[in-house]
Amino acid sequence: MAVRKFKPTTPGTRFRVGNAYEEITAAKPEKSLLEPIKKSGGRNADGKMTMRQKGGGHKRRYRVIDWKRDKENIVGTVKTIEYDPNRTAFIALIEYSDGEKRYILAPHGLKVGAKVLAGSQATPDTGHALFLKDVPLGSTIHNVELHPGQGGAIVRSAGAAATMMGREDRYAVIKLPSGEVRRVLLNCKATMGSVSNPDHALTVFGKAGAKRWSGRRPRVRGVAMNPVDHPMGGGEGKASGGHPRSRTGIMAKGQKTRSPHANSSKLIISRRKTKNKA
Repeated sequence: MAVRKFKPTTPGTRFRVGNAYEEITAAKPEKSLLEPIKKSGGRNADGKMTMRQKGGGHKRRYRVIDWKRDKENIVGTVKTIEYDPNRTAFIALIEYSDGEKRYILAPHGLKVGAKVLAGSQATPDTGHALFLKDVPLGSTIHNVELHPGQGGAIVRSAGAAATMMGREDRYAVIKLPSGEVRRVLLNCKATMGSVSNPDHALTVFGKAGAKRWSGRRPRVRGVAMNPVDHPMGGGEGKASGGHPRSRTGIMAKGQKTRSPHANSSKLIISRRKTKNKA
């Protein structure tokens, strides 16, 4: 993966850093695996805006991803590595020996022509989906299930990777990208390797319009508002602000937001490293 720095031929490209897309091998997606996406613009069924700073953006179609990797013990071949506008990672088109095609989250380093396998017969190679009871200790994994058969729920964004730390009774101990260490049932699946597109965080939009293309609308700072609009609004000149908080009054720094009654608390060995011990 490499990034491309644009020449400053326009004000918008002066600071722009884009993806070079060197891993991409196909320009058009597989038609049979596309579905329409209806945009909400942040509005609910009543037409009321419930999520701000959303709307517009380029038209997209959803790529149906095989999160469950439930086509077990059937060899698949990587046909293409493709761009997906709906996520930060790349996706890989897999054609199985019975002719079926599916998209999976592309691991970093997966090449066209490689073979992938899922299930009890899979080996700990990049792109193979194994049950956690079969994953070697110290391995790098992604697309981890939290409930057996549910499909991968965590460690799915570009460059993300978790580490298999050990096993306790019927649980695997996994260290997540955030630093959190938690238990996951051994009969859950995970995919070997880290997620593709690790340099995604190095890209720079370069201009406000590029962010609008992605469907993000402008964000107004709370201190620039009136007191009626935001707890941090009002004041003469820059003599405004107060304690950082959201528009609804929730403290931005220090306030615990995690429910003390969350069922998963008993599975978490150590929380992520943060100043906010929520």
